[in-house]
Amino acid sequence: PEAMVAFLATISVGGVWSICAPDMGTHAVLDRFKQIEPKVLIAVDGVSYGGRDFDRMLVVQELRDALPSVRHVIVHDNLGTLDLAQCDVGASVQMSAITARDDAAVQAFEPMWLPFDHPLWIVYSSGTTGLPKPIVHGHGGTVIVALANKILHNDIGCSYHPNSKGERFHWYSSTGWIMWNMQIAGLLAGTTCAVFNGSPSGSKEQPDWGVLFRFAARERLTFFGAGAAFYSNAMKAGVSLAECGDLSALRTWGSTGSPLSADTQAWGDAAMAAIYAAAGQPEQRLWWCNISGGTDFAGAFVGGNRTLPQNPGHMQCRVLGCAVEAFDDLGRPLTDAVGELVCTQPLPSMPLYFWGDPAGTRYHESYFDTYPPGVGRAVGGGDAAPTAGAVWRHGDWLQVTASGECVIYGRSDATINRHGLRLGTSEIYSAVEALPAVIDSMVVDLEYLGRASNLILFVVLTPGSLLDDTTRQAITQAIKASVSPRFVPNQIVLAPEIPRTLTGKKQELPIKKLLLGQPAEKVLNPDAMANPACLTWYQAFAGGLSG
Repeated sequence: PEAMVAFLATISVGGVWSICAPDMGTHAVLDRFKQIEPKVLIAVDGVSYGGRDFDRMLVVQELRDALPSVRHVIVHDNLGTLDLAQCDVGASVQMSAITARDDAAVQAFEPMWLPFDHPLWIVYSSGTTGLPKPIVHGHGGTVIVALANKILHNDIGCSYHPNSKGERFHWYSSTGWIMWNMQIAGLLAGTTCAVFNGSPSGSKEQPDWGVLFRFAARERLTFFGAGAAFYSNAMKAGVSLAECGDLSALRTWGSTGSPLSADTQAWGDAAMAAIYAAAGQPEQRLWWCNISGGTDFAGAFVGGNRTLPQNPGHMQCRVLGCAVEAFDDLGRPLTDAVGELVCTQPLPSMPLYFWGDPAGTRYHESYFDTYPPGVGRAVGGGDAAPTAGAVWRHGDWLQVTASGECVIYGRSDATINRHGLRLGTSEIYSAVEALPAVIDSMVVDLEYLGRASNLILFVVLTPGSLLDDTTRQAITQAIKASVSPRFVPNQIVLAPEIPRTLTGKKQELPIKKLLLGQPAEKVLNPDAMANPACLTWYQAFAGGLSG
């Protein structure tokens, strides 16, 4: 809750907000915050997760030392052991002192009235190369899109619902994921936002995927959202929803972050049908609000509509205000076939700009290079009608059915989507290749249409080095410390070489396609490779995966 309080306070006086998750390593946070040169650092002394306390004051100190722009440090005493007198973090104060209520001041306070395009927050979306992109969103566009998503598509508000304590909205999220921002947006609709601080799966010693469902029962949640991987893990762990408390107030499950399988959706439907029947409301039916969008525009491109039919594994419609299509390589819209997810017209919450990109070069290269003006067809305009302007390419595979339903198949580029959190591969390479034993590396994520994320890290080692337990542990610790524990790979594989183009680029996406079962001749051109001989090894590895 303190993060939400700090956010509302910051923007109420015209400040620009930016946040990283407390589990991110110092290096990953500095890659983001150094670009924007913050003046105030709001930190937490430590976090409790999975039954353990993690002190973070050393990280706070490291951040303070590396950010000369910071003038003030505010620390929230989360663990109850904070002693600022023992901490060398510069001019600092406890958050409790700042938030101490002064009734006279509260009654007289009015938030600043700001221009429509005044910067609201800076969020980060990593590409495959370079530093994370510091994306600036504006107040007006963000609010318009959030209202459309929350009130119209997610169908949340402030009304009273049977067997509940009013509308209670929860979307489990790290503070580093855009869904944390979208949780806050529920306040725009007068909704009670219920936030959960801790592990959704218990501890390592005592796994428990029922934690959040018991939270939902206790707080009488009406809308419960989480990443698709969470529901899949709960199903595989054999969670009995009937044993988690009275969930009869729950009318909606939200899902995003990765494709949700039809099997998982059927599991939830059956479990909730039994709960409704036991509560004497057999006519009640659980609604799955499956959405897919992005940090880049703080919204959804495809999502739910309670009035439309529901087909497991599909998203019900394209979102209001989003001219979304699936394009082929020539920029032609497809129906009932998989293509690139594009948006052919501007939308209100597009970034104002990237911080530190005054000419807009990086902004343009990130979204508009693939389908420039004049490429493709305008929707409904016939074969020869060109699009009026550049088209936004989002980096997802999309299928739009004849009925208008949508299916997301995963990332179409090499950016990693790990349990809903996007990260550029360059951040992992920076951590791994700093190790003396590692010459080169390449990472691919085989998450695709409901498959669980399977992150494979290929490494090339120095002569004489072995991929033994010591080396594996060093690689794992480097990623944990510099990036985040969320991006520790499922497999670390010793490879003879990393396939590269003639210009030296790692061929992450072609190798991903190869490992997902596509023929090598369709995804790789040996003539365009600097080291085509290594393809035989990767083909053999792919054959082992499929077997």
